[in-house]
Formats: sequence, structure tokens, C-alpha cells
Amino acid sequence: MATTVATVPAVRRSSDRLLLAGSLAGPVFFASAVTQMLTREGYDITRHPISQLATGRLGWIQITTFVLAGLGGIALAIGLRRTLTEGTGRRVLPIFVGIFGAGLVAAGIFTMDPEYGFPVGTPDGPVAEMSWHSIAHSAAAAVAFTALAAAIVLTIRYVRRRAALPAVLNGLAALVLLMPMSPDHMSIQIAVNGLVAFTWTTVVALSPRRSNRSA
Repeated sequence: MATTVATVPAVRRSSDRLLLAGSLAGPVFFASAVTQMLTREGYDITRHPISQLATGRLGWIQITTFVLAGLGGIALAIGLRRTLTEGTGRRVLPIFVGIFGAGLVAAGIFTMDPEYGFPVGTPDGPVAEMSWHSIAHSAAAAVAFTALAAAIVLTIRYVRRRAALPAVLNGLAALVLLMPMSPDHMSIQIAVNGLVAFTWTTVVALSPRRSNRSA
């Protein structure tokens, strides 16, 4: 009995660390991305998606950023699996969040093609034919954000009977992530999707930690 009692705080601390890692995924991702946007020659957010930062000599920085953010998403999924104790979607929600994290890791490993003049020296136009790793990158990103949108929809069902405002905000987040991409504004829309996605994961990661501390 004493061993069981002693184990509970240890499990709680472990879960808190996982949730903390999940909450940091978004801030770390955007701190890195924004720094690169401002410092890498030739980058233009209106023409180049964030993923294109993973190309060129300094591309390893964004590759690492994707992988770390993805691992943070996986940590969040495990933390949610341990801390969610009620709600119809409590078992499925961590799975979708875990798919989101794994998709980000894959999106980092498989880079998109240089195009539209970035990195500097690249022809100013689209690639004639997408490489296999660019196709894999696009597929991984699409799966990741679709899975997260599904997780948000599940969360709407979870909170709608408890509070109207969180349900509405979750609904707006899902709507943004599921909107079709506009070819003329794709890079901006991708950045907005990422901001919405990581804001959601950060808020969700911090909520169970507050509950744990008050318990």
C-alpha cells in the first residue's frame, strides 16, 4: 500500500513533465521559425511556406524544429492519455494528438523542394516535378493537421456541456484547420494554421497541469 501511495506523486510528476513538453512545442516552433524568417536571406512569408526554411545550408535548423515540435506533440498525447479520466473521446483524443506529433516529425525528416527563389540561387518559380521527399512532406503535414482538427472536434463534444466559450473557440480552431488552401495565399494560410494548431496544443497541455496542481 505504501508503495502504491508513493508511486502516485511520481506518476503525476511524470505526466506534468510530458504536458509541459507539449505546451512548449508551439512556442519553440514559432520562436525558431520567426527568427529564421527575419534572418535568412531571400525568405518571404508571402511566397514561401514555413516548411521551406528546411531547405538550403541552414535547413537543419527548421528540420530540428519540426522534429522537436513533433516530439512535443507526442509527449502531449502521452500526457493526455494519463490525465484524461472522463469524456467520451478521452481514449481517442490522445491518438489523434499523437498522429499530429508523428506527422510533424515526418514533415521534418522529409523536406520540401527549394522553389520560388529560396534558398537564394534557386530558380524563381515552382519546381517542374515534386521530389518523392517533397510529396512525403506534404502528405505528412496534411495528415498531421487533419488529425489535430479531428482532435479539436472531439474536444468540442467534451466541453460543450461545460462551457460555451471553449466550445466555440474549439469550433473556430477546427474550422480554420479544415478550410481549403488558397493557391494565392497558401504560405500565409499555412502559417495561420500552424499558429492556431500550436495555440490549441499549448492551452490543452496547460489545462490538465493546472488541475493536477490543484488536486
